[in-house]
Amino acid sequence: MQPSKSNRPSRRAFIKSSAAAIGASFVAPLMLPRSVKGANEKLNLAWVGFGGMGWGDLNACADGNNVVALCDCDPNMWPRAKNQFPDAKFYLDFRQMLTEMGDKIDAVGVGTPDHNHFAIAYMAINRGKHVFVEKPLVHTLWQARTLRQLAAQKGVVTQMGNQGHASEGARLIKEWYQAGLIGNVREVLAWTDRPNTGVGFNGKVETAFPPPQTPPPGMDWNLWLGPVDKPVGYNREFHPTTWRPWWDFGSGGLGDIGCHTIDTPYWALDLNAPTSVDVALKGAVNPIHTPNGSIVTFNFAARGDKPPVQVKWYEGPSVPEAPAGYDLGAPHGEGGLIMVGEHGGIYHAGMRPDSPQLYPQAKWQEYRDNVDKRVPKTLPRTKGIHRDWIDAIKNGKKSCSDFSYSAPLTEVILLGTLAIRTGKTVQWNTENSEILNNPEAVKLIDIEARPGWRTKDLA
Repeated sequence: MQPSKSNRPSRRAFIKSSAAAIGASFVAPLMLPRSVKGANEKLNLAWVGFGGMGWGDLNACADGNNVVALCDCDPNMWPRAKNQFPDAKFYLDFRQMLTEMGDKIDAVGVGTPDHNHFAIAYMAINRGKHVFVEKPLVHTLWQARTLRQLAAQKGVVTQMGNQGHASEGARLIKEWYQAGLIGNVREVLAWTDRPNTGVGFNGKVETAFPPPQTPPPGMDWNLWLGPVDKPVGYNREFHPTTWRPWWDFGSGGLGDIGCHTIDTPYWALDLNAPTSVDVALKGAVNPIHTPNGSIVTFNFAARGDKPPVQVKWYEGPSVPEAPAGYDLGAPHGEGGLIMVGEHGGIYHAGMRPDSPQLYPQAKWQEYRDNVDKRVPKTLPRTKGIHRDWIDAIKNGKKSCSDFSYSAPLTEVILLGTLAIRTGKTVQWNTENSEILNNPEAVKLIDIEARPGWRTKDLA
């Protein structure tokens, strides 16, 4: 999804130049395109990939708007959508959809596997469309930098589908921390049962691609592969639900859930890029499939008067040990977050901060009992990640998880996946934005897309 090898810059040169461009975009005003609608007007929506998470995203955004085009390379996913949105035009290929529909589309949603996120979003943004992209935003560091820069240039309203970022719980956690309820934080523990037993994974660790099978009737497997330049045949291991553990298509358990669980401390603590990422694997390094039991440690530098922070990520079956003072039961595989403070901490169960609480229990009980001493709600509230995006488009505002925020968050997650994929520490130079010590990881900063799927083909 890059320029051809003959004219694209070196990885080092690209990362340096994109870092400078992105730094400049932080201070540029948000320029909204002429297609912004009024608050009471309906948007014309198109969606690419609506078989899994995309179906929920589509329906959440469709309320009060027009769904004019839908795209999925597997027509077996079409029947319920045709019943729900009978006036929409249906496509196998998003490129044909965006070309034919043109100005009839205001905004595009992306609910495909990770490896196709960039191509769809890039082509849509390049045409001035607002975009919603499921997490993780993209599949490589190069894609994150490129998409973020393009979105800033085009002035479109963007959103990543990390639903917890729009939640009440995320705001409470940030407000509690900012109010000093738990003091300084030097350690964060986050964990998930995936890839060991979670949704989208089957607990197996594969060392070879499965044998090809016949695709479902009418499915265009070539379109599903998208930019992947490998002769991988269709298999039920990949479609429709278990593509996440395969590095060519997904980003493992960290890519699946990290954009939810790590998002909250990343935002609350005002973290930036990690200086290094360490990894401990229970199994062997695997070039094609995520292992089980990875432990990833993100090392973040001090921020002003705030101390350095270690964010430790555990994937099933690995789980963290309970820190001192934590008395809410042993961490277990389902998932959760513990922010360890000087004066107690903050905990939530599950992948998202739906019901956060303080610990130890006595601290939480005291906070609930003293209503007059509760922390004021100072952060803007939303109506959810989907409505926040729709409202931002209609009102000419910035969404809560737009690419200026969610692309850097995704970069953090992707640095962790590079540590897992190589089994080695990734030292990240934040000044020059380059990987210093891990040649295998450097090769994965960008991955050559096959013809038809590079930026020049999608412009």
